[in-house]
Amino acid sequence: MGILKHFLCIFLFSLTALVTSCSNKVDSNRIFFGGQIVNPSSTYVTLYKDNKTIDSLPLNLNYRFFKYYDSLESGIYKIEHIPEYKSVFLEKGDSIWARINASSFDESIVFSGRGAAKNNFMMDLLLSFEKENSFLSSKYSSDSETFTRLIDSLLIEKKNKWILMDSIIQLSPIAQKITQAAYIYPYAIRKERYALLRGTFWDKKKDSIYFDFRKYLSLAETDLAFFDPYINYLLNYLSEQALDSTENYFKNRQKTNFNIKRLQLIKTHIKGNVLKNNLSRAVAFEELMKIENQDNHEKFLQNFLLVNTSKLYLKEVLDLHNDIQNMSAGKILPELKLQDHQLNTISTVKLIDKPTVFYFWSQTQMSHYKNTIIKVKDLEKRFPKYNFKGICIQPFNEIVFEVHRMMNIDPETQLAFTNFDKDSKKWVLSLLNRAIVVEANREIREGFANFSSTDFENLLY
Repeated sequence: MGILKHFLCIFLFSLTALVTSCSNKVDSNRIFFGGQIVNPSSTYVTLYKDNKTIDSLPLNLNYRFFKYYDSLESGIYKIEHIPEYKSVFLEKGDSIWARINASSFDESIVFSGRGAAKNNFMMDLLLSFEKENSFLSSKYSSDSETFTRLIDSLLIEKKNKWILMDSIIQLSPIAQKITQAAYIYPYAIRKERYALLRGTFWDKKKDSIYFDFRKYLSLAETDLAFFDPYINYLLNYLSEQALDSTENYFKNRQKTNFNIKRLQLIKTHIKGNVLKNNLSRAVAFEELMKIENQDNHEKFLQNFLLVNTSKLYLKEVLDLHNDIQNMSAGKILPELKLQDHQLNTISTVKLIDKPTVFYFWSQTQMSHYKNTIIKVKDLEKRFPKYNFKGICIQPFNEIVFEVHRMMNIDPETQLAFTNFDKDSKKWVLSLLNRAIVVEANREIREGFANFSSTDFENLLY
């Protein structure tokens, strides 16, 4: 969307909000939030704040959801329509309507109503950053001065857009802070990433010049403690700080000691328990998902206990640790209740009667599903002693059945989660490329295989 078209939309949304406000005398303490999901992949939308579920909003027959809230605090929220989620900024007095096509989640989100402009601005930024990614990736070979000038020019471009928006709709102080953070920290991330990739053997003088931008940023922004651009910046900053001038990032990032160093830096460098806890939780999830480090995870958890003060996060991390242990080779596959193609519920205990490969797919990633099915059909011919079972991470619907007919997929080989949150945690599903290989007695041969890997088939011999 061009800048003129973008800000024309902002102006129209703002004008609509002004007219609505004047005519309806809206309660300035209430927040209305609603929307419509096109091509829904589940039957509800979930609203989160600070990693906690605020509400689960069912879709009606028109695939719409909406609700008035009398006690929501202004701040960053997340809306999730499985498996996608995005941040949304809500303030008291807002009346926001979101339109989302689940088949192209990021590209399709449009907000309207009072409070929409700031959210459309942030979504427009996100799409701009995605377009810039491949371009900037090609510039990591540049010297640090050239790369800095490039980042600075892109930052100024976004700043000018922000100034224009703020002059039109006069953002509140908290809205100014968050929308500014939405373009400042993504570029700070790119600066930190460049240093991680190219900064080995830099001397103190070069370090000082390159990292001059850090003095304008804060390590204690509680208002941004759950805002992805800020958290991702801090995680990259901590990674850079955890390495000395001779250490290679790629060689060290897989090591448990690297994440232990990041925990120690959180304890000494980051201000405020809310921010410390959220960062240490993020580092813990990164480390625990490095399955090859399992022998060192007890040591990591001892260090996690020294930083984290949240009982909720401690339970989450320990639960993840235990779930990973339960998915280890030699363990019996934890039982799930899955949905079959007749919409009945079937236990995995009854489902497995010979060696089985479980692979995963999503209704919002159909190109991935198509490529997966091509590989499945090849493996079925070469390894007939195995059952290959596809698991959709969303419950089935008529659109899925039509896809199965079009792609000539045997519906009896397809299943679906009935409760994504519960099921995905129990089997520790974080990537669609994941596969689970089990014996006929449900003993796990490999609980964390990469189905798209070229050597996946070696597990089946």
